[in-house]
Amino acid sequence: MRTSPSSSAQQARQGIAQRLREIRLDAGLTARTVARMAGWHESKASKIEHGRTVPSESDIRAWCAACRAEDQAPELIAASRAADLMYVEWKRLQRTGLRQLQLSKIKMYEQVRHFRVYCSNVVPGLFQTPAYAEALLSSIAAFRDAPNDVTEAVAARVARARFLHEGNHRFAVLVEEWVLRSRIGDAEVMAGQLGHLLAIMSLPSVSLGIIPQDDGRRMWPVEAFNIFDDTLVQVELLTAEINVSQPSEIAQYIRGFNHLSELAVYGTAARQLIASAIAELG
Repeated sequence: MRTSPSSSAQQARQGIAQRLREIRLDAGLTARTVARMAGWHESKASKIEHGRTVPSESDIRAWCAACRAEDQAPELIAASRAADLMYVEWKRLQRTGLRQLQLSKIKMYEQVRHFRVYCSNVVPGLFQTPAYAEALLSSIAAFRDAPNDVTEAVAARVARARFLHEGNHRFAVLVEEWVLRSRIGDAEVMAGQLGHLLAIMSLPSVSLGIIPQDDGRRMWPVEAFNIFDDTLVQVELLTAEINVSQPSEIAQYIRGFNHLSELAVYGTAARQLIASAIAELG
């Protein structure tokens, strides 16, 4: 696994910068000339070419106009917008509250057929009870100073669980054992959540694996991530959501998921770990 999950966004930005440089060279202009024609400081064009400044859509239009390549601006702007979506800070995603972010995921869950999830920190959203989701989203809203629409966000998140019962979906989920013992909410909330996991395991669409914490392991714990078929990986960092669409990176996440799945226990052994966590709640 790569140590920088934002490399797809960085590579996309570098590709846009390189393409702008090629357009300038094809026009026979210097970077200083492009800057002058666009009405910028003389160093701005150089900074854009070398990836030190991210061009706005108006910057791209001005660049292409200076190089008499206006026809190439729409494609470059589309590429720039796609790069913006690769690395999105939570404060941007949650600026209108948590409910809208939950609703924005509905289409993806409707379309996915093989959904692979690795969670190293909390119970996956699809498996959360209302009480657990409320405790978790309340802490997230407080930490990120997001608008407090937790009640509505919980309802939207829990509603997504219908996909566990509807449509032609397969859910392969891996959870680290310490997630079972990390209390989100009080003991009653955790007991309800762990009991819910036991019930979900019986669903034909679900494969739940628990990675024991007391065994030697060949794959270290990594950041939480979701794999949508073989086309998109969403990685959850403290500050941002990473959308990975580059095939080579997706392949690495799939490989990582496969390695982690080999460490997990399933069926009766997984139920025993959950039951043990419930017993520890007293």
